[in-house]
Amino acid sequence: AANWLKAQFQAPSLLIGHSLGGTAVLQAAPQITEAVAVATIGSPSTPTHVAHLFKDASADIEANGQAEVLLADRPFTIRKQFVDDLAAHPLAETVRGLRKALLIMHSPVDETVEISNASDLFATAMHPKSFVSLDKADHLLSNPADSLYAGGALAGWARRYLPRPDALGSERIDRKSTRLNSSHVRTS
Repeated sequence: AANWLKAQFQAPSLLIGHSLGGTAVLQAAPQITEAVAVATIGSPSTPTHVAHLFKDASADIEANGQAEVLLADRPFTIRKQFVDDLAAHPLAETVRGLRKALLIMHSPVDETVEISNASDLFATAMHPKSFVSLDKADHLLSNPADSLYAGGALAGWARRYLPRPDALGSERIDRKSTRLNSSHVRTS
């Protein structure tokens, strides 16, 4: 996805992932050199934790190469390759060597991925790193107020690390800026 974005528009400078997606962006971040910041929301800190979420389906995964499992009441197809990849890539090493700004967002009452995962990621990561508690939010941030809070906190944090749109030099952004300026809309 990052290579496609780079070829079609520009490489991503911010990677954001929720739950297993957070674990995935942490693993992918070192290969995306243009990414300067990574944010995770409710993400597991170890392959073991992730694997325990679908341990009941492990026999099916092994026998059939994949199985459908429920994670946070949503169906996901888990493939054997995914399980093997989890075991082959030590996340702690990747996080320790990240060399990108890191934001970890997690709820202390998350029943799908315990808060200790956020503590482990935070303790392992080098600076710059930040933590935002999502207070009483559930794993899926299903309360709109929790989603809005998380989005606002993430946007505020990201401003510190991302280039200003007018500094990117993108033709697409220049056209947008021109259109906005000709409409007398002020951007910051």
